[in-house]
Amino acid sequence: MKKLLLLCFLGLATTIDVYSQVEYKVITSVESIVPSGLGRSRLISAVDERNYEDFTTEQTEDDNSRNKSSRKDIRVKDFEETKLLNFYNIGGIRFQNIAANDAVVGSKINAMIEEGWELAFVTSAVESDSGKDDGQGIFITRYIFKRNK
Repeated sequence: MKKLLLLCFLGLATTIDVYSQVEYKVITSVESIVPSGLGRSRLISAVDERNYEDFTTEQTEDDNSRNKSSRKDIRVKDFEETKLLNFYNIGGIRFQNIAANDAVVGSKINAMIEEGWELAFVTSAVESDSGKDDGQGIFITRYIFKRNK
């Protein structure tokens, strides 16, 4: 009887492991830090899927040929784009815009959670104005969600 229970338990554990595959989804916010509010800020979510293997080559000592993937095949034309406000306006930094962006991003995160996604990781980076002649800059954040398939 103990052996039968043990076999049933092992069978159930194996079945649960097979069905507990995880999928990930990345949402990216790009917020402009260009002076005078001239930049564009967006929350981007791809609708199309891509398999990285279709665009990957392995370089070896014997074969170091270049990756010949076509950029047009990598591009995603079906994506969700949500407008965000720029960090700056003509008067300088705009704290109301930051609060508004927080509200929109929070709404997207809550919607994803309602769809069964779990916020797994958040990572961010800045490319800021590097001086008098630059005038460029973005604040980018990637929200990585996961859920069981």
